[in-house]
This record gives sequence, structure tokens and C-alpha cells, in this order.
Amino acid sequence: MTTMTDVKTLESQHVLQNYRRFPVVFERGEGMRLFDDAGKSYLDFLSGIGVASLGHAHPGLAKALADQAATLLHTSNLFFHPLQGELAARLSALTGLERAFFCNSGTEAMEAALKFARRFWHTQGATDRTKFVAFSHSFHGRSMGSLSVTWDEHYRAPFAPLIPGVTFVDTNDAHAVSSAVDEQTAAIVVEPIQGEGGVRPISPELAGAINAAIKRTGALLIADEVQSGSGRTGTFLHSPALGLQPDLVTLGKALGAGVPVGATMISARVAPAVVPGDHGTTYGGNLLACRAALTFLDALDGGVQQHVKQISTYLFTKLNELAAAHPARVQEIRGAGLIAGIDLKDDATAVVSAALERGLIVNRTSNTVVRLLPAYIVTEKEIDEAVTILDRVLQ
Repeated sequence: MTTMTDVKTLESQHVLQNYRRFPVVFERGEGMRLFDDAGKSYLDFLSGIGVASLGHAHPGLAKALADQAATLLHTSNLFFHPLQGELAARLSALTGLERAFFCNSGTEAMEAALKFARRFWHTQGATDRTKFVAFSHSFHGRSMGSLSVTWDEHYRAPFAPLIPGVTFVDTNDAHAVSSAVDEQTAAIVVEPIQGEGGVRPISPELAGAINAAIKRTGALLIADEVQSGSGRTGTFLHSPALGLQPDLVTLGKALGAGVPVGATMISARVAPAVVPGDHGTTYGGNLLACRAALTFLDALDGGVQQHVKQISTYLFTKLNELAAAHPARVQEIRGAGLIAGIDLKDDATAVVSAALERGLIVNRTSNTVVRLLPAYIVTEKEIDEAVTILDRVLQ
């Protein structure tokens, strides 16, 4: 049996040191729980950073993946497969956007969206429309393009110079959108709820300013729904709740329920500009990923989406009670559906570590925020258990 010492040795010698890992090795999962190599149970309120949307070892997903693996895994994008068509059609119906480009992650979906936005204007002959407008606290990925529209200088500085022509607007200054967006802006890039940036929903005022700038200049709108989309907020996308109608939407994380899959959804206005050879991927749209996403969508339609709407009210009720019980520690509760942030008045590192010791998995983002991204199957009893642990930790 591999010991913790063996694991640490293997990691320190052979795995690139680009992650700060907790000293736990998980061996199996079931529903909302993970079990480490010593058999200890952990209540998972992070779900692999929003990925394991149906929980761990979901029987329907496991059966679908086993069936697909025994049938056909991959043919390459030189050939069409009906599973791609079925998934694209269902995502189109859910998002209202005409076409789907499949990839392997949210970062890849954003990289594609940025390229497609520029391709659109190039096709129109507006070759000077190359700029992007993004927002403070934004996070869109770590590839060179997605990093260029990511706000935090901590992520950006070591890789400069990045893509030029990106302007960042303070999310609290809706009036600044008008001066930032002009006739050379290719697209505005926004997260309806900023995930890595501290679970910060954008304001109705900011959404209104975005819409006004689009109407005035014709700039495209890219909605990054990698974390807020795929049903996590109670509806498939969160953009419509803010009155936003994006031209491109990026999806990932929860969509594959644990299997790597991303998608860029493209409007009927933008899609015709993309031609063969403009963009591509070897693994994107592979049949295992498509089958996983279809299984996830079936579960949403089968009652899981309705459950998210209902259980969300209970989650935020309990979190607000927690905040009221600890006014000296908790500054604000933010989020929607099953994405929640507990904004503390000091750094969240100690709270996250103490929760892990007590068997609860959450994480820290934006320094002071404890982020919760539970699977869509979470129950009231499990919420009570998680909040009880957090209550003890905050004491």
C-alpha cells in the first residue's frame, strides 16, 4: 500500500510544484463524501472546485461512462459523431445560442471565445476591433489569452507582456464602462458571478451599463459561465437573470460531472464568421466527454435542477444565520444557487484548514473568502453538518 510518505516523495521528485496541496490523499468517494487513505470521511462542499456536480461515484454516470468506454472513446474531429450533435442541440436549447464548440476545460472555452470574437470583426472588415474590456476581480483562466482578461496582477505579472488592448473596469463603477468600451472594442468579457474573485455577483447597475455600451458600439458580449453556469445558480445560465444576452458563453466545470469537458456557445450572428482551420482541438468533443455531459443534462432534467433551486434557499438561510452568530468574523454572505462565499474580516486560510481537520472540504479564494461549491445533490442534513463545522471553526 502506498503510504503518505511515499506519496510526498513521488510528488516532490516528479510532479511539478505549481500547486499548494493539502496533506490528504483521497482514495474513493460516494455522494457528498470523500474518504482518505486512512478511511476518514470528509463532507465535500467544494466538489473538485465545482466539477463533481452529481456527487462522487454517481451510479448513472459510472454506467454511462463504462458503456461508452466499451463501445467507442475517440475518433478525432476529422469525423462527426451523433453524440456531439445531440449535446450541441441540447446546449443550444438551454442557452439560446446557435452553435457549440467543444473543448476540454473552461480555460479552453474562453480562449476559443476570444478568438471567435476577433474573427467575427475580422470577417466584417473591422480589423481594428481587437480590444477587450474586462472587470476587476475577474478570473478567466491561465492560458495566455484567458490570462490577458484576468484581473489579478499576481497571476499576470510573471507572464507579461500579455495580449495588448485589454482594459479593466472596476465592478463598482458602472459609469466607467461607457468610456472603456468604444468602436475598437471587440468584446466585453464578464462573469455574472465572479468565482475565483470572491463569489461576487455583478450588480444590476453594471449589467445595465454593459447593455448600454453594447447597444451604443455593437461590441460583442462574452459571458464566462464556467462556474456560474450549467445549472449551479438554479437556472442553466445566470446571465439572463441580469438581463444580459451574450453573443458567446463559456461552459465547463459542472457540465461533465467530473469528466473534463468545456464548451463555447456561439450566437447565430457570430458563428458564420468561423471557418474550418480557425480553431481546433484533438480531444474536444470526444465521445466519453459528450456522454458524460449528456448524462449530466439528463439528471438536471430529471429533477436535479429543481432541487438546486429549492435547496439553495435553505443553504443561504443557514449561512446568514451563521454570519449573524459571528458578526466579529463574518463580513458578508454572497452568491446564488449552490455557489456561496463567506467573506471574512480576515484571511480565510486558517478557517479552511481547520474545517478540513474536522472533515469539511471548502476552499479560500480572494484571500478572505471561504467558497462553497457543493454538488447539486446536497441535502438539508448535509448543509446542517457543514454549517455546524463552520460554526465551531469560527468560534
